[in-house]
Amino acid sequence: MRKILLTSIVAAALAVGAGVYINRAAHRNDAAAAASEDVDIAPGPKLLVRSTADGSMGHLAVVDAGAPRQGRKVSAVTCNRVYAAAGTAICLRPDGPLASYQIAVLGRHLEQRDAYPMVGVPNRARVSADGRLVAWTAFVTGDSYNNGQFSTRVGVLDTSTGDMVAETLEDFALTRDGKAYQAADINYWGVTIAPDDRTFYATMASAGHRYLVQGDFQARTMKTLAQNVECPSLSPDGTRIAFKQAVGGDPAKGWRPAVLDLATLHPTVLAETRSVDDQIAWLDDHTVMYGLHRDADHADVWSVPADGTGAAAILVPDAESPAYLR
Repeated sequence: MRKILLTSIVAAALAVGAGVYINRAAHRNDAAAAASEDVDIAPGPKLLVRSTADGSMGHLAVVDAGAPRQGRKVSAVTCNRVYAAAGTAICLRPDGPLASYQIAVLGRHLEQRDAYPMVGVPNRARVSADGRLVAWTAFVTGDSYNNGQFSTRVGVLDTSTGDMVAETLEDFALTRDGKAYQAADINYWGVTIAPDDRTFYATMASAGHRYLVQGDFQARTMKTLAQNVECPSLSPDGTRIAFKQAVGGDPAKGWRPAVLDLATLHPTVLAETRSVDDQIAWLDDHTVMYGLHRDADHADVWSVPADGTGAAAILVPDAESPAYLR
C-alpha cells in the first residue's frame, strides 16, 4: 500500500493505468460541495439514493426504508454514483468544468472528508461494511489491445489512512481454474468487500469470458470461482453474491439479476424479466434492489426477492444507486 501523489497533469496522463491520482494536500477538506444538515447517513432503517426526480436530479437523498415512497430528504450534494455504509459514503462526480471526475469521501452529514482526482468515467462504487474501505470502477480508454474501446480500472482506498489498498487489480496474481493466468486483455470491475476488509469479490473479463473472482487484499491474489457473473454484491450474511447474468452468456442480449450461493456455487435467477445493468444491492438478507431507467435521465429503484420467488416491484421512484444504511 502506498500513497499516489498527483505531481502534474503530465504525470497523470502518463500513468492512466493507476486508476486514481491522489493529492491529499490540495484536496483535503475541500468545501466545493457543502452538505445539507438535515441529511444523516448514520446507520439506521434508511436508504441513500441518487435522485432522478425533476428538480433534484443527481442530488443525494435519504428515504425511510419502511416507507420509501413517502417522501425524502434531499441533500445539496450531487453525485453520478454513490454508495454508503457505517456513516461513510463514496461519491463519484464531475470535477470542474472539464470532462474530469473525482472520488469524494463523505461523512455522516455528507460533508466532504477527502476528494481525489479520478481517471476515467465513473461506473461502480462500493463501501465496506465498517466504512473503512471505498472501491470504485471507471471506464477508461487507451489500452492498445482494445482498439480504442472502453476498458475498466478498479481502485480501493483505505479512508482511515488515505492509502491505496489496490491501485489496480491488474497487479494482483490471478489463478484461473487452478492455474496461474496472465493476459493483456484482462479487465476488472464491480468490487464488493467482505466484513474482514481483506476478502473481496469482483468481475474479471478476458478472451470473451466473464468470471467471478475472489481476492485477498493482503496476499494480493485472486482466483476465479464461476463464469458469467458480473458486478457482484455480497449479501449482509456473507453467504451469497447478487449479480447480473448475461442472457445466454451474451451481454448484447441484456442481463438478468441472479444470486449465487457461495457454498455450492449454484445460481438462482430472480423474478425480474427486464435487463438490469446495475451493481445490485441488498435491501436485507432476503431482498435485493437495483436501478432501472425509464429514459436517459429518469430511473426507479426496484426490489425483488433473493430466492427467485415473487415479483419485482418499485421500491423508490425517481431514484437510482441505492444503499441500505447499515
